[in-house]
Order: sequence, then structure tokens, then C-alpha cells
Amino acid sequence: MAEGYKDKIVLITGGAQGIGLGMVKTFAREGATVIIVDCDQEAGAEALEKLTQEKLKVQFELCDVSLENQIVDLFKTVGKTHKKLYVLVNNAGTGFQKPVPLEELLASDFDRVLAVNLRGPLLCTKYALPLLEKSNAPAVLNITSTRAFMSEPDTFSYSASKGGLEALTHSLAISLAEKRIRVNAIAPGWIETGPWEKASKRYEPKHSKADKEQHPVGRVGMPEDIAEAALFLCSENAGFITGQSLIIDGGMTVKMIYK
Repeated sequence: MAEGYKDKIVLITGGAQGIGLGMVKTFAREGATVIIVDCDQEAGAEALEKLTQEKLKVQFELCDVSLENQIVDLFKTVGKTHKKLYVLVNNAGTGFQKPVPLEELLASDFDRVLAVNLRGPLLCTKYALPLLEKSNAPAVLNITSTRAFMSEPDTFSYSASKGGLEALTHSLAISLAEKRIRVNAIAPGWIETGPWEKASKRYEPKHSKADKEQHPVGRVGMPEDIAEAALFLCSENAGFITGQSLIIDGGMTVKMIYK
């Protein structure tokens, strides 16, 4: 399905663990040179060592995407090394693990989540532009969430940031159309990342029958499910697709539940 990644440069934020790491490995196995960007030095070093042992072409850059100066430095470094960029995946995210009642929500915590999940992708795209423009048929992919469309209690920051990223996706798609840069999104549902975490956080997943039956496909998602779709959306095979969001959740958001 995915063609044309050999020797092309792909940059993935939040790429050292979880869904991000799954995408890094998948793009690299297709022949891409993948730049892993993450604010976790430990996770980045682990990912780099493991993937290098597999003889995949990867490099690691430390960066907190909530900080504009670090993003500027990141793309200066990338520009000196690679000159151009074929794919930018804005995957770095934070905030879902800390539900907080509205009465206890701190403005500073809300701002931190939006800085990573929403402002970060905007600024990464901004500073990646000169490199993307030098590639043939470049693409930007934003990783949002089904939380942009549905919620559990007390997930204000995460839901708002991912909803904003959905809107930013179509805004960027229209704004960058003249530059021939396509921009799309993937909205994952329940994706099990336990085996894809760094060693100090890794765990073996245990899903109950009820967990699986929430999904019409009969299982919880895996990073590979997102990675395979990312390969397609960022390839020239998807050249007529821009400004769109693909929900990948095993059918969970379309299943009506009355009990």
C-alpha cells in the first residue's frame, strides 16, 4: 500500500514510546530515515538503541514541543543534517491520564496540555515549512483522539486540545494547499501501548472480555493499527486526501450502548 518512503525523511514527535514508537518503526521498515523527537531522554535513548540494532535508519532529537525555542532549534538542526522533510507527524501529547474535577482544575495545567497538544503541532508545522516545501508531495499528519468527539467526566484539557487539533487540521490543510502540502489527522480510540513504553514503564496488557466487546472488531487497538494508516495517509497514494480525519477505534464510537 505505502510506496516511496525509501531514503525519505520522516519526523515524528512523541516518537520514543507508544503510538509514536509504533509509527517510527513502521516508517523505518519502509525505508524512511526517521527522526524521533521526544522530551523523554531515557525513552529516546532506549528507542534509538533498539531500532539501530534492527539496522533501521533512525536518529533521536530531544525537544519539548511546548517550548517554541526548542522547536526552533530542532528544525535548525534537522535542516543542517537533512535539508528537507517529506513527512511531519505531530504525535506528542499529554494530559489524558489526569482527570480533574472542574472545581479543582488549574489554569496552568490546562495551559500546559494545550501547549503540548495544540500549540506544539502548530509551531512544529510552522518551523517545518521550509523543509517540507523542498520535498515532492510532502504531508503533515496530526494525531488527535476520539476524545475530540466524545468524553468521559473531567477530561476537559485533553478533550479541548484534541478538538482544537481536529479544527487545526482542516485549517492547515486549506492554508497550506497552495504550497502543495497535504494535512490530515488520525483520531485513535483505545490503543494499548503497554508493550511500547520504555522499560521502566512497560507492562503486559490484560484486557477483559468486556474490554474487547466494547469494540465491534472484538479487540483493543494496537500502535500498529495507527501506524499502517499513517503510512497510507502520508504517502502519494493518498494524494487526493487532505483536511480529513480518520477515526481508528475498532468501531467503538459508532456502537450504541444502552446499559
